[in-house]
Amino acid sequence: QTCALPILFDKLAKAPDEREARGFASSIERMWLRSGSDTADLLMSRAMQALQSKDNMLAAELCDRILEIHEGWAEVYNKRATARFHMEDFNGAMEDIARVLKLEPRHFGALAGMGFILQKTQQEKLAVRAFRRALELYPKQEELQKIVEKLAPEHEGKDI
Repeated sequence: QTCALPILFDKLAKAPDEREARGFASSIERMWLRSGSDTADLLMSRAMQALQSKDNMLAAELCDRILEIHEGWAEVYNKRATARFHMEDFNGAMEDIARVLKLEPRHFGALAGMGFILQKTQQEKLAVRAFRRALELYPKQEELQKIVEKLAPEHEGKDI
C-alpha cells in the first residue's frame, strides 16, 4: 500500500489533464481511507456517511471513537477537520489539519482545507500559500488554480 503512494504522487504531479489527475488523486485518497483495522474502517465509513448527510456532530463523534483505537491514522483527523469546519470550529479544524500534515505531509486535501479556513478567517495571504502547497502536490485542481489566480495579485503584489 504505502509503496505505491510515491508512484501515485509522482503520476499525480505529472498528469497531463484534470481527468487523469483526478484518477490518481482518487487512488491516493482510497489508500488513505484504509486503516488496516476492520473496526476502524467500518466506523470511518459511518463517519463519511454522516458527513455526506451533513450530520457533522455525529461525524466528529465517530472520528473521536476511531482515534481511541487508531490514533495514528491521518485520514481520521482530516475527516474530523472537515466536520469541525462545517460546524465553524475553525481552531479545532486547524488543529486536526496540523495532525494530518504531521502524519502525511503530502495530504493535498488537508492543505486545501487549511487554505479554505484561512480564507474564511480573512487570512488570504496565508490561504494562497496553503493553496499553492496543495497545487504543488496536485497541480491540476482547477478550482484551487482559479482561487489562487484571483487572490494572489491582491495579496502577493502584481508582476511588473
